[in-house]
Amino acid sequence: MTARRRALLAIAAIVLVVVAGGTYLVVKFAGTSTAEAGPSPQATGGLLFVDMSSGLHQVDHLAKVDDPASGRTATDMRCERVYRSRGNTVCLRLAGIGPSYEVAVTNASGALTHTVPLAGIPSRARVSHSGNVVSWTTFVTGDSYSVPGGFSTRTGVLDLRTGEVVDSLETFTVHLEGAEVTAADRNYWGVTVADDDRTFYATLATAGRTWLVKGDLRARTAEDVIQNAECPSLSPDGTRVAFKKRQGRLGAWVLNVYDIATGADREVPGTVGLDDQPAWLDDAHLAYGAALRNAKVPSIYTVPADGSAPPSLLIADAQSPSPTS
Repeated sequence: MTARRRALLAIAAIVLVVVAGGTYLVVKFAGTSTAEAGPSPQATGGLLFVDMSSGLHQVDHLAKVDDPASGRTATDMRCERVYRSRGNTVCLRLAGIGPSYEVAVTNASGALTHTVPLAGIPSRARVSHSGNVVSWTTFVTGDSYSVPGGFSTRTGVLDLRTGEVVDSLETFTVHLEGAEVTAADRNYWGVTVADDDRTFYATLATAGRTWLVKGDLRARTAEDVIQNAECPSLSPDGTRVAFKKRQGRLGAWVLNVYDIATGADREVPGTVGLDDQPAWLDDAHLAYGAALRNAKVPSIYTVPADGSAPPSLLIADAQSPSPTS
């Protein structure tokens, strides 16, 4: 990322998290919103998300929604980012004064199984399709290699089977266009892990460019796939990667879907303005957060992955969507 972009992101992250008191809702949704016309995803099985309906200044608990018309029932959990797979839930949450944050993992019964201290402000969270591998990204202030007082990203991985933690993917050996990258400015964010629990995709930024990289968690290696790709998300069937792609040097992001077998990269129409790691609701539908029309907080939208219909509102005033499978 460029120095200017890092500075802007740092300011945005601090305003979003510190001013907000560092905590938002996480809720469960079983259905779709009818606030805007458009197609609805099929049988998502429920959705976890960070509820922003109380605004940036309100500190609230998790809530549950079984019916869009029934209202939201508060629970006792609080998370900045959330994701669930195979019953395992990762919650990036406030852990103390400073503020400080941590990764908290709970199992299907709700019992806390793992915690990991976080360096920086929560940005992205994921659990692999198998439920065995947890990953996260934070913004780290004062860790920039080019701007005094700036920030970089820190991306880590936790294997729930062994308890092994990789604090930063920057320790991995990575090759871009055949050459090993050793530059100090390299940053990773937005990890997504395949069913084999070792193959992963992530964003790598260096020298002012972003790349979609494919890596191996066991070998601790990665290599480039395509340029200009951020916050990837692997489809449940493992055939496609959804990500956000910037239009021009400083333009808005749009949703794209990359076909792994053919190498084709297709833009999904109508998705200008997203700023999220998209989530696959199933093999045909995606969900993502975006703050549109000068909205003060983001909302979650859904769209067919093939672009056959425009996006529609799924959850108003919410972010960090996750299927509950």
